[in-house]
Amino acid sequence: EVQLVESGGGSVQAGGSLRLSCVASGYITRSTCMGWFRQAQGREREGLATVYSGGSSTVYAESVKGRFTVSRDNSKNTLYLQLNSLKPEDSAMYYCAASESCATLGWFLNHPREPKYWGQGTQVTVSS
Repeated sequence: EVQLVESGGGSVQAGGSLRLSCVASGYITRSTCMGWFRQAQGREREGLATVYSGGSSTVYAESVKGRFTVSRDNSKNTLYLQLNSLKPEDSAMYYCAASESCATLGWFLNHPREPKYWGQGTQVTVSS
């Protein structure tokens, strides 16, 4: 069992930045797949960035590559997502998710209904 709690969302103007945090607890191993996903109203959930709990590899969605950065602080059991150069179309509920394992990080990113554990989400609103 893994518990995830996100924070850090808010309202910003276009071009602004936010840093989202996800504190994880429970049974987390080096092979635990973790990631950030988002869902805007009326749209499908999409993967943004994925990472192994114990590794350095990351995979990003093309829509956020170069603007968003995922990082981990394992001493704090925390996953971060730095959001830069925000656009109004980035407005959505942002979720942290995890599974005990995944086929690949790319698969985890592209199958946003598959993660087993989800946080409650944190809202990001970007105004023009």
